Amino acid sequence: MKFQEIVEKHGRHLVKDAGQYLFQQGEKSDAFYVVKKGLMKAYYVDNDGRESIKSFLMEGDIIGSLKSVFGDGESSFNLVCLEASELVAVDFYVLYDASRNDVELASEFVDFLLSYGMKKETREFELLCLTAEDRYRRLVSSHPTLFARVTQNDVARYLGITPVGLSRIKRRVSKQGER
Repeated sequence: MKFQEIVEKHGRHLVKDAGQYLFQQGEKSDAFYVVKKGLMKAYYVDNDGRESIKSFLMEGDIIGSLKSVFGDGESSFNLVCLEASELVAVDFYVLYDASRNDVELASEFVDFLLSYGMKKETREFELLCLTAEDRYRRLVSSHPTLFARVTQNDVARYLGITPVGLSRIKRRVSKQGER
């Protein structure tokens, strides 16, 4: 696996405490981050100071701001550690340049970008087409251990609802014999 070789050869190992940022909205970030241990959240803050959670990142996940590394130079979201975390930072252009000369690595890069795009498409579908209760049920099904690691407020922000709305959904689902 060529990607893993690049990570091992060129990656910078980072250790971050809970509450530390890898980058913030409006800042430049030149790297992709591979989560080795810990939990992070990627989130937006709008002009009124409201937070919307884009995703939670756990062991094995990879994240970076494509807008920052390849676009206009500013990240559109924040990336903060919710738990003490161990990561490997890989400079985007090291990976990009290497992939231009290596078909196997380029194929892995394309596969990663396709997976990233499908994840974003799924998230958009959930937010635009599903009810909050359906989004909650999907989250419980796909990431059951997440609930022990994040606050109810963060779960609500991820689902796009208020904490009170989340409590009502949890109560309703619980009465139906599910989580």
